[in-house]
Amino acid sequence: MARLARGAVVILLALGWATNAAAATASDAYLAGYVAAVLEREFGLQDVAVDVAGGVVTVRGDGLDGADRTRIVRALAGIRGVAAVAVAEPARAVPREERGRLATGFLRPGRLFDPLLADPRWPHFSAAHQRYLGDEDFGDVAAVSFGETISLYRWDAPWKGQLETGLQASVFAVFDLDAESRDLINADYFVGLYGAHRYRDLQLLARVYHQSSHLGDEFLLRSRVSRVNLSYEAADVKGSYHLLDGALRPYVGGGILFDRDPEDLARGFVQYGLEFRSPWTLARGTIVPIAAVDIGQREQNRWRLDLSARAGVQFQTLQVYGRSLAVMLEYFNGHSPNGQFFAREIDYLGIGAHLY
Repeated sequence: MARLARGAVVILLALGWATNAAAATASDAYLAGYVAAVLEREFGLQDVAVDVAGGVVTVRGDGLDGADRTRIVRALAGIRGVAAVAVAEPARAVPREERGRLATGFLRPGRLFDPLLADPRWPHFSAAHQRYLGDEDFGDVAAVSFGETISLYRWDAPWKGQLETGLQASVFAVFDLDAESRDLINADYFVGLYGAHRYRDLQLLARVYHQSSHLGDEFLLRSRVSRVNLSYEAADVKGSYHLLDGALRPYVGGGILFDRDPEDLARGFVQYGLEFRSPWTLARGTIVPIAAVDIGQREQNRWRLDLSARAGVQFQTLQVYGRSLAVMLEYFNGHSPNGQFFAREIDYLGIGAHLY
């Protein structure tokens, strides 16, 4: 009888220990669900996030605005298994008008009009290897650009948004990699003044600029091609709008040439396109997939389509003077953007590195 009693005591003690151990090791996931239920039932809070780590409960979210934090902490601290409670302060909501707002004044960083990723003539620093397809004269070509957009002065608009005036300048050059001395084929020189406006997701750009084109000396001697003294001034306007929190950006624009050489160069041109910046990132948000299509049409070429497409990734943490490195595959089909060859149709694939 005594042995039976001792056995019963041992069983009861074991059951009690097991029960206490189970309660003491209640999972964080269970506590998180239980806390969320208490917050909804007792305080009517639904738009909140609950995190539990080692019994420490953290509650955050916009739904806490105006809630009695003292009562919340007292109620949650009484739950078995909760070691401590923290209620995070809600982040201040940034008014939509302030999103994307840049510092004002002379020579301030940033720009109100974002670069056009697939535009072959957007001033920026780049280097690309291009493989011309079915071309009788060129095979492997190196294309480089040395340029920048510099904000001279930025101020808050008297209506809505911000205004900016600045300078754009660039050299665009292509080299024949199949030639023994890697001959310079063509160099275009671009310089202009611009004005830009941004309000919320809308961006506008107006420019007046000069572009001239020159053939490389070695290429000219080797090929004996006829040189065209191509030079002109132009004025253009562009507008873009960010959709889906910046994931999509359609744009459209157009312009006119004046003070042209040769004088019979047709005046009009239009440009439009679409850009995609992925909301799904890689490497903890440091790598962003991007893609863009740019279409140009010129009166000189009877409004035929010139297609430029690029796709790749942008490295958010690899920056030079605030410009992020992007590596993209590229494809072009249409009339050459290289000034001396403006009447020539080309088709190429390539890969390039860009600073935007």
